[in-house]
Amino acid sequence: MAAHKTVVVINQDQMGHGDRDLGRKILGTFLKKSIALHGLEAIAFYNGGVRLVANDSPVLAELTSLEANGVDLLPCGTCIEAFGIEVAVGKVSSMDDIVAELARAEKILTL
Repeated sequence: MAAHKTVVVINQDQMGHGDRDLGRKILGTFLKKSIALHGLEAIAFYNGGVRLVANDSPVLAELTSLEANGVDLLPCGTCIEAFGIEVAVGKVSSMDDIVAELARAEKILTL
């Protein structure tokens, strides 16, 4: 059975709502384990999620590992600019790039 193309969308700098420290901790765990997702090809970041690609990201090691394993990291350029973030990992993308990636996906997971 062929792997399905999966794209994860991260729109905040934690997983779920509620306790921020817990949300960051479980996001780190999710990212460590996400390499097991069949066909994971890209992670799109927008709004507060772009903070995760910065030098001071609490999940920088996990994202670096995913990128090294062939997962495209696509932070929104408009969002990067709005937050004044210097990108440490991934390729700054336009919304056109992100929409095209989502259009090609067979499965989209939004965190």
